[in-house]
Amino acid sequence: MPETKGSDLMAVSILVNGQNQTVEADPDTPLLWILRDHLKLTGTKYGCGIAQCGACTVHLDGAAVRSCQVTVADLRENEEITTIEAVEGPEANAVQQAWQELDVVQCGFCQSGQIMQAVDLLWNDPAPDDETIDAVMGGNACRCATYPRIRAAIHRASDILKA
Repeated sequence: MPETKGSDLMAVSILVNGQNQTVEADPDTPLLWILRDHLKLTGTKYGCGIAQCGACTVHLDGAAVRSCQVTVADLRENEEITTIEAVEGPEANAVQQAWQELDVVQCGFCQSGQIMQAVDLLWNDPAPDDETIDAVMGGNACRCATYPRIRAAIHRASDILKA
């Protein structure tokens, strides 16, 4: 349970990318700003602030979440947060390899969120079909419209995992 500090600040201990961190912030501060401003982990992007674009996607205790909508008050002690800077494992490696092989990135702004969501998808379904990919990835917007390459890369990552 986070601890209240003073009148407006709350201290919470969290595990970010394998490192114990204690942060003090207003209870309404989004996790996105804790990551970017307090911890200087800028791979997680601010896109819309209302969980509609997916640019801020991180893994919270092993599930993809929009960090713009998780507040300091929502965090539990030692909750594990993984950002794009430290995502790892077979699914993450396969996604990163597929992204490079298929040259998915155009401008790159949304890609950290896309990758984090794709890794979560493959954790839950190692061989997704197009309909599943479109449904799960539908909350991640790409201004450059690289959706066909993203879908192809997820299929490729699935093939890499099978090999």
